[in-house]
Amino acid sequence: MRTYIGSHQTLNAIEFEELALGFDELPLGIDRDLFRGPLTPESPEERAARLDVAREVIADLAAQGEGGDEAAAWDALYADALTRTVPFLRAAARSAGRSAGTEAAA
Repeated sequence: MRTYIGSHQTLNAIEFEELALGFDELPLGIDRDLFRGPLTPESPEERAARLDVAREVIADLAAQGEGGDEAAAWDALYADALTRTVPFLRAAARSAGRSAGTEAAA
């Protein structure tokens, strides 16, 4: 079975997500969930561990950027920006859940 978004055939799930939802291609090596957090609930211990690792990765990328690695500098900025997207994503997920529940009840 083939899947198309517009006139473009998608070859894998990541490509489908990018085309369907309008995401740009991710920089190599950047894991969005590490920085923004998962969209599903996580325990306080999981969150603390994830944030510790994310801070270390951002600091390492920033240090590499200061050393002249332009790609690492941009990755550090991108990763840091992702850390501030969590509240919006979770609010959107909660809002979508509420509106779906409201429509089902109507």
